[in-house]
Amino acid sequence: MSAPVAQEELPILEAVINIRNRLTALKRDRAEFIKPSDVNALYQAVVKQVTKLNDVRDDNTTYNNRVDTTLADVFSLLSLCYLTLGRTKECPAVYSQLASIRQLLSHMEESAVYNESDLAPFQRRLSELRHIVQQDAESNKHPEAMTKLLERQFNECDVIMRSLQDSLSVLSVELVPIHERLVTIRRQLVALAAKEGSHKAEIKSLAEELRKIDSKRVDGKFLGPGGVMPASQALCTSLIEECFDILQQIKAQDESKNVASSLKPIHDRLNELRAELENLVLTHRWSLRETDLYNYSMSLQEIDKMRIDGKFVDTEGNRPPGQYVLLYLLRRCYGLIYRLLSSSEPVSEELIPIANKLSTVKKCLNEVYKFGGPFTPRDLYPYQLVLHQIDSMRKDGRFVGVGGNIPEGQGIVMAHLNECHELLEMLKESMGENEDDQDYDDEDESDAGVVE
Repeated sequence: MSAPVAQEELPILEAVINIRNRLTALKRDRAEFIKPSDVNALYQAVVKQVTKLNDVRDDNTTYNNRVDTTLADVFSLLSLCYLTLGRTKECPAVYSQLASIRQLLSHMEESAVYNESDLAPFQRRLSELRHIVQQDAESNKHPEAMTKLLERQFNECDVIMRSLQDSLSVLSVELVPIHERLVTIRRQLVALAAKEGSHKAEIKSLAEELRKIDSKRVDGKFLGPGGVMPASQALCTSLIEECFDILQQIKAQDESKNVASSLKPIHDRLNELRAELENLVLTHRWSLRETDLYNYSMSLQEIDKMRIDGKFVDTEGNRPPGQYVLLYLLRRCYGLIYRLLSSSEPVSEELIPIANKLSTVKKCLNEVYKFGGPFTPRDLYPYQLVLHQIDSMRKDGRFVGVGGNIPEGQGIVMAHLNECHELLEMLKESMGENEDDQDYDDEDESDAGVVE
Protein backbone atom coordinates (compact mmCIF):
# COMPACT_ATOMS: atom_id res chain seq x y z
CA MET A 1 0.00 0.00 0.00
CA SER A 2 1.12 3.57 -0.67
CA ALA A 3 2.04 5.86 2.20
CA PRO A 4 -0.28 8.71 3.27
CA VAL A 5 0.21 12.10 1.60
CA ALA A 6 1.87 14.72 3.82
CA GLN A 7 -0.07 17.94 4.44
CA GLU A 8 2.43 20.11 2.53
CA GLU A 9 2.12 17.80 -0.52
CA LEU A 10 -1.69 18.02 -0.81
CA PRO A 11 -1.73 21.20 -2.99
CA ILE A 12 0.86 19.53 -5.26
CA LEU A 13 -1.30 16.39 -5.53
CA GLU A 14 -4.35 18.49 -6.44
CA ALA A 15 -2.38 20.32 -9.17
CA VAL A 16 -0.92 17.07 -10.55
CA ILE A 17 -4.37 15.41 -10.71
CA ASN A 18 -5.65 18.44 -12.64
CA ILE A 19 -2.72 18.12 -15.10
CA ARG A 20 -3.42 14.39 -15.54
CA ASN A 21 -7.09 15.12 -16.32
CA ARG A 22 -6.10 17.70 -18.95
CA LEU A 23 -3.61 15.26 -20.53
CA THR A 24 -6.25 12.53 -20.57
CA ALA A 25 -8.65 14.90 -22.33
CA LEU A 26 -5.95 15.65 -24.94
CA LYS A 27 -5.36 11.93 -25.45
CA ARG A 28 -9.05 11.18 -25.95
CA ASP A 29 -9.68 13.96 -28.46
CA ARG A 30 -9.27 12.22 -31.82
CA ALA A 31 -11.03 15.01 -33.71
CA GLU A 32 -7.94 17.23 -33.60
CA PHE A 33 -4.19 16.73 -33.71
CA ILE A 34 -2.32 17.17 -30.42
CA LYS A 35 -0.89 20.69 -30.41
CA PRO A 36 2.73 21.27 -29.32
CA SER A 37 1.66 24.43 -27.47
CA ASP A 38 -0.82 22.47 -25.30
CA VAL A 39 1.76 19.80 -24.48
CA ASN A 40 4.45 22.37 -23.69
CA ALA A 41 2.13 24.26 -21.33
CA LEU A 42 1.28 21.07 -19.41
CA TYR A 43 4.94 20.03 -19.37
CA GLN A 44 5.97 23.34 -17.80
CA ALA A 45 3.13 23.01 -15.28
CA VAL A 46 4.20 19.55 -14.14
CA VAL A 47 7.90 20.53 -13.94
CA LYS A 48 6.84 23.40 -11.67
CA GLN A 49 5.06 20.93 -9.35
CA VAL A 50 8.04 18.54 -9.36
CA THR A 51 10.31 21.42 -8.35
CA LYS A 52 7.96 22.26 -5.47
CA LEU A 53 7.90 18.59 -4.47
CA ASN A 54 11.70 18.40 -4.45
CA ASP A 55 11.78 21.44 -2.15
CA VAL A 56 9.61 19.78 0.53
CA ARG A 57 11.22 16.33 0.30
CA ASP A 58 14.47 14.87 1.55
CA ASP A 59 16.76 13.63 -1.27
CA ASN A 60 17.93 10.65 0.80
CA THR A 61 14.45 9.27 1.52
CA THR A 62 12.44 7.01 -0.80
CA TYR A 63 8.81 8.09 -1.16
CA ASN A 64 5.84 6.17 -2.52
CA ASN A 65 2.48 7.82 -2.00
CA ARG A 66 -0.38 8.97 -4.21
CA VAL A 67 1.63 11.97 -5.42
CA ASP A 68 4.29 9.62 -6.84
CA THR A 69 1.82 7.28 -8.57
CA THR A 70 -0.10 10.23 -10.06
CA LEU A 71 3.15 11.83 -11.24
CA ALA A 72 4.11 8.52 -12.89
CA ASP A 73 0.80 8.60 -14.81
CA VAL A 74 1.38 12.22 -15.83
CA PHE A 75 4.91 11.60 -17.08
CA SER A 76 3.77 8.51 -18.98
CA LEU A 77 1.09 10.53 -20.75
CA LEU A 78 3.45 13.44 -21.39
CA SER A 79 6.08 11.09 -22.77
CA LEU A 80 3.59 9.52 -25.18
CA CYS A 81 2.44 12.99 -26.26
CA TYR A 82 6.04 13.88 -27.12
CA LEU A 83 6.33 10.69 -29.18
CA THR A 84 3.04 11.54 -30.93
CA LEU A 85 4.47 14.97 -31.80
CA GLY A 86 7.55 13.26 -33.29
CA ARG A 87 9.86 14.74 -30.63
CA THR A 88 11.51 11.39 -29.98
CA LYS A 89 14.98 12.80 -29.24
CA GLU A 90 13.97 14.83 -26.18
CA CYS A 91 13.99 13.98 -22.47
CA PRO A 92 10.22 13.65 -21.93
CA ALA A 93 9.95 11.11 -24.78
CA VAL A 94 12.52 8.91 -22.99
CA TYR A 95 10.38 8.38 -19.87
CA SER A 96 7.83 5.91 -21.30
CA GLN A 97 10.57 3.88 -22.99
CA LEU A 98 12.54 3.61 -19.74
CA ALA A 99 9.41 2.53 -17.87
CA SER A 100 8.76 -0.16 -20.50
CA ILE A 101 12.37 -1.41 -20.34
CA ARG A 102 12.26 -1.56 -16.54
CA GLN A 103 9.08 -3.63 -16.64
CA LEU A 104 10.56 -6.11 -19.12
CA LEU A 105 13.84 -6.41 -17.18
CA SER A 106 11.91 -6.99 -13.93
CA HIS A 107 9.94 -9.82 -15.53
CA MET A 108 13.15 -11.34 -16.93
CA GLU A 109 14.69 -11.24 -13.46
CA GLU A 110 11.59 -12.84 -11.96
CA SER A 111 11.43 -15.65 -14.53
CA ALA A 112 15.23 -16.19 -14.69
CA VAL A 113 14.72 -17.17 -18.33
CA TYR A 114 17.14 -15.13 -20.42
CA ASN A 115 20.63 -15.15 -21.90
CA GLU A 116 23.26 -12.64 -23.02
CA SER A 117 21.64 -12.12 -26.42
CA ASP A 118 18.39 -11.09 -24.66
CA LEU A 119 20.15 -8.42 -22.60
CA ALA A 120 22.26 -6.92 -25.42
CA PRO A 121 19.40 -4.99 -27.19
CA PHE A 122 18.30 -3.45 -23.88
CA GLN A 123 21.86 -2.39 -23.08
CA ARG A 124 22.17 -0.71 -26.48
CA ARG A 125 18.81 1.04 -26.14
CA LEU A 126 19.61 2.28 -22.62
CA SER A 127 22.89 3.70 -23.93
CA GLU A 128 21.06 5.53 -26.76
CA LEU A 129 18.46 6.95 -24.38
CA ARG A 130 21.11 8.02 -21.88
CA HIS A 131 22.89 9.90 -24.67
CA ILE A 132 19.67 11.84 -25.42
CA VAL A 133 19.28 12.83 -21.76
CA GLN A 134 22.95 13.83 -21.43
CA GLN A 135 22.71 16.05 -24.52
CA ASP A 136 19.60 17.76 -23.15
CA ALA A 137 21.26 18.23 -19.76
CA GLU A 138 24.40 19.77 -21.30
CA SER A 139 22.40 22.16 -23.48
CA ASN A 140 19.95 23.04 -20.64
CA LYS A 141 17.12 22.22 -23.05
CA HIS A 142 15.03 20.76 -20.24
CA PRO A 143 14.85 21.64 -16.53
CA GLU A 144 17.08 19.87 -14.02
CA ALA A 145 14.01 18.35 -12.34
CA MET A 146 13.31 16.37 -15.52
CA THR A 147 16.85 15.10 -16.01
CA LYS A 148 17.09 14.12 -12.31
CA LEU A 149 13.87 12.13 -12.60
CA LEU A 150 15.22 10.28 -15.65
CA GLU A 151 18.54 9.61 -13.93
CA ARG A 152 16.64 7.83 -11.14
CA GLN A 153 14.86 5.78 -13.82
CA PHE A 154 18.20 4.90 -15.44
CA ASN A 155 19.63 3.88 -12.07
CA GLU A 156 16.69 1.52 -11.43
CA CYS A 157 17.21 -0.10 -14.85
CA ASP A 158 20.98 -0.35 -14.22
CA VAL A 159 20.44 -2.12 -10.89
CA ILE A 160 18.21 -4.78 -12.51
CA MET A 161 20.58 -5.10 -15.48
CA ARG A 162 23.59 -5.68 -13.20
CA SER A 163 21.62 -8.31 -11.26
CA LEU A 164 20.75 -10.11 -14.52
CA GLN A 165 24.35 -9.97 -15.73
CA ASP A 166 25.70 -11.19 -12.38
CA SER A 167 23.41 -14.22 -12.55
CA LEU A 168 24.79 -15.12 -15.98
CA SER A 169 28.40 -14.40 -15.01
CA VAL A 170 28.48 -17.47 -12.74
CA LEU A 171 27.53 -19.70 -15.68
CA SER A 172 30.53 -21.81 -16.68
CA VAL A 173 31.62 -21.87 -20.33
CA GLU A 174 30.73 -25.57 -20.68
CA LEU A 175 27.11 -24.94 -19.68
CA VAL A 176 26.45 -21.82 -21.80
CA PRO A 177 25.24 -23.73 -24.94
CA ILE A 178 22.96 -25.95 -22.80
CA HIS A 179 21.58 -22.96 -20.90
CA GLU A 180 20.84 -21.02 -24.09
CA ARG A 181 19.08 -23.98 -25.67
CA LEU A 182 16.99 -24.56 -22.53
CA VAL A 183 15.93 -20.90 -22.52
CA THR A 184 14.79 -21.26 -26.14
CA ILE A 185 12.94 -24.55 -25.47
CA ARG A 186 11.12 -23.07 -22.48
CA ARG A 187 9.94 -20.10 -24.54
CA GLN A 188 8.75 -22.38 -27.32
CA LEU A 189 6.84 -24.57 -24.86
CA VAL A 190 5.08 -21.62 -23.21
CA ALA A 191 4.23 -20.12 -26.61
CA LEU A 192 2.70 -23.46 -27.67
CA ALA A 193 0.74 -23.67 -24.42
CA ALA A 194 -0.73 -20.23 -25.13
CA LYS A 195 -1.84 -21.18 -28.66
CA GLU A 196 -5.21 -22.69 -29.35
CA GLY A 197 -5.57 -26.13 -30.92
CA SER A 198 -3.36 -29.19 -30.92
CA HIS A 199 0.41 -29.00 -31.40
CA LYS A 200 1.43 -32.61 -30.75
CA ALA A 201 4.18 -32.73 -33.38
CA GLU A 202 5.97 -29.62 -32.04
CA ILE A 203 5.58 -30.71 -28.43
CA LYS A 204 6.88 -34.20 -29.20
CA SER A 205 9.95 -32.73 -30.92
CA LEU A 206 10.72 -30.44 -27.95
CA ALA A 207 10.14 -33.29 -25.46
CA GLU A 208 12.66 -35.47 -27.32
CA GLU A 209 15.22 -32.67 -27.30
CA LEU A 210 14.68 -32.15 -23.58
CA ARG A 211 15.23 -35.85 -22.91
CA LYS A 212 18.50 -35.75 -24.91
CA ILE A 213 19.74 -32.81 -22.82
CA ASP A 214 18.60 -34.56 -19.64
CA SER A 215 20.49 -37.74 -20.62
CA LYS A 216 23.74 -35.75 -20.42
CA ARG A 217 23.30 -35.43 -16.66
CA VAL A 218 24.96 -37.86 -14.28
CA ASP A 219 23.24 -38.17 -10.90
CA GLY A 220 21.30 -35.02 -11.76
CA LYS A 221 24.45 -33.03 -12.62
CA PHE A 222 25.92 -31.83 -15.91
CA LEU A 223 29.56 -32.85 -16.32
CA GLY A 224 32.31 -31.05 -18.21
CA PRO A 225 35.41 -32.48 -19.99
CA GLY A 226 37.17 -35.15 -17.94
CA GLY A 227 34.12 -35.69 -15.76
CA VAL A 228 34.62 -32.37 -13.96
CA MET A 229 31.45 -30.83 -12.55
CA PRO A 230 31.15 -27.19 -13.80
CA ALA A 231 29.94 -24.44 -11.51
CA SER A 232 26.43 -22.92 -11.75
CA GLN A 233 24.56 -26.24 -11.99
CA ALA A 234 21.51 -24.67 -10.35
CA LEU A 235 20.71 -22.40 -13.32
CA CYS A 236 20.53 -25.24 -15.85
CA THR A 237 19.03 -27.80 -13.46
CA SER A 238 16.14 -25.54 -12.39
CA LEU A 239 15.54 -24.58 -16.02
CA ILE A 240 15.34 -28.16 -17.33
CA GLU A 241 13.04 -29.17 -14.48
CA GLU A 242 10.81 -26.21 -15.23
CA CYS A 243 10.68 -27.24 -18.91
CA PHE A 244 9.56 -30.75 -17.94
CA ASP A 245 6.99 -29.21 -15.58
CA ILE A 246 5.50 -27.08 -18.39
CA LEU A 247 5.54 -30.13 -20.67
CA GLN A 248 3.55 -32.16 -18.14
CA GLN A 249 1.05 -29.33 -17.68
CA ILE A 250 0.46 -29.08 -21.42
CA LYS A 251 -0.10 -32.83 -21.69
CA ALA A 252 -2.34 -32.98 -18.61
CA GLN A 253 -4.53 -30.15 -19.87
CA ASP A 254 -4.86 -31.76 -23.30
CA GLU A 255 -3.24 -28.70 -24.94
CA SER A 256 -6.50 -26.94 -25.75
CA LYS A 257 -7.52 -26.31 -22.13
CA ASN A 258 -4.55 -24.27 -21.08
CA VAL A 259 -6.13 -22.25 -18.28
CA ALA A 260 -8.36 -23.09 -15.32
CA SER A 261 -11.91 -21.70 -15.51
CA SER A 262 -11.24 -19.35 -12.56
CA LEU A 263 -8.44 -17.67 -14.55
CA LYS A 264 -10.32 -17.66 -17.87
CA PRO A 265 -11.42 -13.97 -17.64
CA ILE A 266 -7.79 -12.86 -17.18
CA HIS A 267 -6.67 -15.17 -20.00
CA ASP A 268 -9.34 -13.82 -22.37
CA ARG A 269 -8.49 -10.20 -21.55
CA LEU A 270 -4.75 -10.79 -22.08
CA ASN A 271 -5.45 -12.62 -25.33
CA GLU A 272 -7.57 -9.69 -26.50
CA LEU A 273 -4.82 -7.18 -25.59
CA ARG A 274 -2.20 -9.29 -27.35
CA ALA A 275 -4.28 -9.50 -30.53
CA GLU A 276 -4.82 -5.72 -30.56
CA LEU A 277 -1.14 -4.97 -29.92
CA GLU A 278 0.02 -7.46 -32.58
CA ASN A 279 -2.34 -5.77 -35.04
CA LEU A 280 -0.86 -2.38 -34.10
CA VAL A 281 2.65 -3.71 -34.73
CA LEU A 282 1.56 -4.51 -38.30
CA THR A 283 -0.39 -1.31 -38.93
CA HIS A 284 1.24 1.24 -36.58
CA ARG A 285 2.52 3.42 -39.45
CA TRP A 286 -1.10 4.14 -40.42
CA SER A 287 -3.20 3.68 -37.30
CA LEU A 288 -1.09 4.24 -34.16
CA ARG A 289 -1.27 7.35 -32.05
CA GLU A 290 1.37 6.77 -29.37
CA THR A 291 -0.91 8.11 -26.62
CA ASP A 292 -3.18 5.09 -27.29
CA LEU A 293 -0.52 2.90 -25.68
CA TYR A 294 -1.27 4.46 -22.28
CA ASN A 295 -4.55 2.52 -21.96
CA TYR A 296 -2.81 -0.75 -22.84
CA SER A 297 -0.07 -0.10 -20.28
CA MET A 298 -2.62 0.68 -17.55
CA SER A 299 -4.63 -2.48 -18.34
CA LEU A 300 -1.51 -4.65 -18.17
CA GLN A 301 -0.37 -3.08 -14.89
CA GLU A 302 -3.79 -3.74 -13.34
CA ILE A 303 -3.56 -7.41 -14.37
CA ASP A 304 0.06 -7.59 -13.15
CA LYS A 305 -1.00 -6.28 -9.72
CA MET A 306 -3.46 -9.18 -9.34
CA ARG A 307 -0.54 -11.57 -8.80
CA ILE A 308 0.36 -12.66 -5.29
CA ASP A 309 3.97 -13.79 -4.87
CA GLY A 310 4.26 -13.83 -8.65
CA LYS A 311 1.21 -16.10 -9.19
CA PHE A 312 -2.42 -15.52 -10.15
CA VAL A 313 -4.83 -16.87 -7.51
CA ASP A 314 -8.54 -17.71 -7.47
CA THR A 315 -11.15 -16.48 -4.96
CA GLU A 316 -10.05 -19.12 -2.44
CA GLY A 317 -6.38 -18.15 -2.64
CA ASN A 318 -5.36 -21.25 -4.62
CA ARG A 319 -2.98 -21.17 -7.59
CA PRO A 320 -4.87 -22.82 -10.46
CA PRO A 321 -3.08 -24.36 -13.46
CA GLY A 322 -2.31 -22.16 -16.45
CA GLN A 323 0.14 -19.78 -14.72
CA TYR A 324 2.77 -20.16 -17.45
CA VAL A 325 0.28 -19.26 -20.16
CA LEU A 326 -0.91 -16.10 -18.38
CA LEU A 327 2.63 -14.96 -17.65
CA TYR A 328 3.62 -15.62 -21.27
CA LEU A 329 0.70 -13.49 -22.53
CA LEU A 330 1.44 -10.72 -20.01
CA ARG A 331 5.13 -10.55 -20.94
CA ARG A 332 4.30 -10.81 -24.63
CA CYS A 333 2.06 -7.74 -24.31
CA TYR A 334 4.76 -5.80 -22.43
CA GLY A 335 7.22 -6.73 -25.19
CA LEU A 336 4.85 -5.53 -27.93
CA ILE A 337 4.37 -2.17 -26.20
CA TYR A 338 8.14 -1.73 -25.93
CA ARG A 339 8.49 -2.63 -29.61
CA LEU A 340 5.93 0.01 -30.59
CA LEU A 341 7.56 2.65 -28.38
CA SER A 342 11.07 2.00 -29.67
CA SER A 343 9.91 2.02 -33.31
CA SER A 344 8.24 5.43 -32.99
CA GLU A 345 9.54 7.72 -35.74
CA PRO A 346 10.55 11.38 -35.21
CA VAL A 347 7.59 12.54 -37.31
CA SER A 348 4.57 14.42 -35.94
CA GLU A 349 1.17 12.79 -36.28
CA GLU A 350 0.21 15.71 -38.58
CA LEU A 351 2.87 14.66 -41.08
CA ILE A 352 2.44 10.89 -40.70
CA PRO A 353 -0.23 10.63 -43.49
CA ILE A 354 2.08 12.51 -45.89
CA ALA A 355 5.12 10.43 -44.86
CA ASN A 356 3.15 7.20 -45.35
CA LYS A 357 1.87 8.29 -48.77
CA LEU A 358 5.39 9.20 -49.89
CA SER A 359 6.73 5.92 -48.56
CA THR A 360 4.14 4.03 -50.62
CA VAL A 361 4.87 6.10 -53.76
CA LYS A 362 8.61 5.51 -53.32
CA LYS A 363 8.10 1.74 -53.06
CA CYS A 364 5.94 1.75 -56.20
CA LEU A 365 8.46 3.83 -58.18
CA ASN A 366 11.30 1.55 -57.08
CA GLU A 367 9.35 -1.49 -58.27
CA VAL A 368 8.55 0.18 -61.61
CA TYR A 369 12.21 1.15 -62.06
CA LYS A 370 13.41 -2.33 -61.11
CA PHE A 371 11.21 -4.12 -63.67
CA GLY A 372 11.96 -1.60 -66.44
CA GLY A 373 9.95 -0.12 -69.31
CA PRO A 374 8.89 0.76 -71.85
CA PHE A 375 6.93 3.58 -70.17
CA THR A 376 4.55 6.15 -71.54
CA PRO A 377 3.73 9.55 -70.00
CA ARG A 378 0.36 8.08 -69.05
CA ASP A 379 2.08 5.36 -66.94
CA LEU A 380 3.92 7.95 -64.84
CA TYR A 381 1.07 10.48 -64.60
CA PRO A 382 -0.51 9.10 -61.34
CA TYR A 383 2.84 9.41 -59.52
CA GLN A 384 3.41 12.93 -60.87
CA LEU A 385 -0.07 13.92 -59.71
CA VAL A 386 0.46 12.63 -56.14
CA LEU A 387 3.84 14.37 -55.85
CA HIS A 388 2.36 17.60 -57.24
CA GLN A 389 -0.44 17.45 -54.64
CA ILE A 390 2.07 16.94 -51.83
CA ASP A 391 4.35 19.69 -53.17
CA SER A 392 1.41 22.13 -53.23
CA MET A 393 0.84 21.53 -49.49
CA ARG A 394 4.13 23.25 -48.63
CA LYS A 395 4.43 26.91 -47.69
CA ASP A 396 7.83 28.53 -48.08
CA GLY A 397 9.32 25.07 -48.57
CA ARG A 398 7.88 23.62 -45.34
CA PHE A 399 4.78 21.68 -44.34
CA VAL A 400 2.69 23.79 -41.97
CA GLY A 401 0.40 22.29 -39.36
CA VAL A 402 -2.91 23.40 -37.89
CA GLY A 403 -2.58 26.85 -36.32
CA GLY A 404 0.50 27.69 -38.37
CA ASN A 405 2.93 25.56 -36.35
CA ILE A 406 5.78 23.68 -38.04
CA PRO A 407 5.38 19.96 -37.17
CA GLU A 408 8.36 17.73 -36.36
CA GLY A 409 9.73 15.50 -39.12
CA GLN A 410 10.21 18.04 -41.92
CA GLY A 411 13.62 16.59 -42.82
CA ILE A 412 12.39 12.99 -43.06
CA VAL A 413 9.34 13.92 -45.17
CA MET A 414 11.41 16.14 -47.47
CA ALA A 415 13.97 13.35 -47.92
CA HIS A 416 11.15 10.98 -49.01
CA LEU A 417 9.76 13.63 -51.36
CA ASN A 418 13.15 14.32 -52.98
CA GLU A 419 13.81 10.59 -53.45
CA CYS A 420 10.43 10.21 -55.18
CA HIS A 421 11.22 13.13 -57.52
CA GLU A 422 14.64 11.64 -58.32
CA LEU A 423 13.12 8.24 -59.11
CA LEU A 424 10.51 9.87 -61.29
CA GLU A 425 13.18 11.78 -63.23
CA MET A 426 15.17 8.55 -63.72
CA LEU A 427 12.06 6.87 -65.14
CA LYS A 428 11.45 9.82 -67.48
CA GLU A 429 15.05 9.62 -68.70
CA SER A 430 14.71 5.88 -69.37
CA MET A 431 11.47 6.63 -71.22
CA GLY A 432 13.36 9.11 -73.43
CA GLU A 433 16.09 6.56 -74.08
CA ASN A 434 13.48 4.00 -75.16
CA GLU A 435 12.02 6.53 -77.62
CA ASP A 436 15.49 7.22 -79.06
CA ASP A 437 16.08 3.49 -79.46
CA GLN A 438 12.72 3.16 -81.22
CA ASP A 439 13.58 6.01 -83.63
CA TYR A 440 16.95 4.42 -84.36
CA ASP A 441 15.26 1.07 -85.12
CA ASP A 442 12.79 2.80 -87.47
CA GLU A 443 15.66 4.49 -89.36
CA ASP A 444 17.42 1.11 -89.73
CA GLU A 445 14.27 -0.42 -91.18
CA SER A 446 13.79 2.41 -93.71
CA ASP A 447 17.45 2.23 -94.76
CA ALA A 448 17.06 -1.50 -95.31
CA GLY A 449 14.04 -0.82 -97.51
CA VAL A 450 16.03 1.63 -99.67
CA VAL A 451 18.84 -0.89 -100.14
CA GLU A 452 16.37 -3.50 -101.33
